[in-house]
Amino acid sequence: MVTKINRQHSQAAAPAPSARVAASERMSKVDTAWLRMDSPCNLMMIMGVWIIQPGVGYSETCQRVEERMLKYPRFAQRVQQDSTGASWIYDDDFKISRHVLRETLGPLAKTQPQQALQERLGELALQPLDSRYPLWDFRLVEDYMGGSALLVRIHHCIADGLALISVIQTLVDGGTDPPKRQPKPSYPSGWDAAEEWMSHSLIEPLTLATVKALEVAGDSAAHALGAIADPQTLLEKIVEKGFSKGMASSSEMAKLAYQVLRDGAALALMPDDSPTRLKGTPGQSKRVAWCQPLPLDEVRAISKALHCSINDVLLACVAGAIGQYLKSHGDAVAGKEIRAMVPVNLRPMEQAYKLGNKFGLAPVVLPIGLDNPLARVFEVRQRMSALKGSLQPLLAFGLLAVAGLVVKPVQDAMLSLFSKKTTAVMTNVPGPREKLKFCGSTLEQTLFWVPQSGTVGLGVSILSYGGGVQFGVITDTRLCPNPQAIIDQFEPEFAKLSLLTLMLPWED
Repeated sequence: MVTKINRQHSQAAAPAPSARVAASERMSKVDTAWLRMDSPCNLMMIMGVWIIQPGVGYSETCQRVEERMLKYPRFAQRVQQDSTGASWIYDDDFKISRHVLRETLGPLAKTQPQQALQERLGELALQPLDSRYPLWDFRLVEDYMGGSALLVRIHHCIADGLALISVIQTLVDGGTDPPKRQPKPSYPSGWDAAEEWMSHSLIEPLTLATVKALEVAGDSAAHALGAIADPQTLLEKIVEKGFSKGMASSSEMAKLAYQVLRDGAALALMPDDSPTRLKGTPGQSKRVAWCQPLPLDEVRAISKALHCSINDVLLACVAGAIGQYLKSHGDAVAGKEIRAMVPVNLRPMEQAYKLGNKFGLAPVVLPIGLDNPLARVFEVRQRMSALKGSLQPLLAFGLLAVAGLVVKPVQDAMLSLFSKKTTAVMTNVPGPREKLKFCGSTLEQTLFWVPQSGTVGLGVSILSYGGGVQFGVITDTRLCPNPQAIIDQFEPEFAKLSLLTLMLPWED
């Protein structure tokens, strides 16, 4: 019966063959870079889990996912790679049963269900998605702690975290369809026209100019520069190719392109962060962990009292938790700091439904060696303020676009600029303020984990949802065999910060 229902759904949701051919398109340069970033120790998948009460059934989950997800063409398309990049091609043999699976957790689930779920998520973090089909899957644990758990894996080449929040909004009860796509505008060729056409923001024209410069240079540069291993030389050569193709006739675009590429190469000059047991050569085993949410209202109250952002408070707690974890293993952390790459959104929020990757990366240095929680918050606030208005996120976006143009060995050499200087990848995604429902049941917790690239072995995810702030950690087990030991420090660090804030001289 389930098979029959699934087949009917597939026929109803599938576009006509002519529409499928017309909708096939080239993958963007940045998305191509994410596609090719997979390695045996780090797969570029965004992973998540919904804890649902009461439980939901497999058939209704298949129906809901198929009805809603396939309204985004990306989720019915597979990836086809070629020598110059990749394309999105409709899967003519799409079956929802390949993408929504039943999952069991084994004997451990009877006594320690959360640990059993965490272990299974760790295993799935290093199981590649099947490249013959669209790069995503959902796995339903129908009986989990009196409810259900829905495990989600989506390859990063489909979308970034902010865009996937938009997708989730359509899956829940009462979710609305994604807006209908408008025809892509034809971009003006001159910088002055482009600047006028997109003058309503700063980021969009800079991003447009950068990517346009890279694409002008890229097709021939990708072939001519395949043997170059030095990233800075590669960037200089791409600029030369762009100038030789006539970009110099638009001096503003040429200057901007050169500045962005030159400053991007300068990322290699970032100093190394402090050596710790969390940095090294990862293995091929992952573990995930999470804690109960912190009350968002309390986090907000502390941020107002200390005249800083909610993000400053949360990052300070992350720094404190990592510092405490290292000290618990006998490591000296006084004066030490580590660098985390933090994604920065580069698109208007109302366009998140378009999927794809539209974010840069900002290097944030966390003061793990500061014991005083207040001093740590103020230090984080100062460092975050220094990043405001910086072009660094845009430069990282430009580097990813370059990486998508060249052969994989050169891409790997370029992206090692980040992983060699970085201990962690961190992201903070705002979610819905109220708890959502799925097939009539409540999403009690929603968690996700960001992928790490290169040799980075630590990922920290922060998600606000339903009045709480949820922390998730994913680690390589060679570098950190027990991420729960880091997670368990978040609440104590927040409690210390809350207590010290209450003790401040409020009359001043």
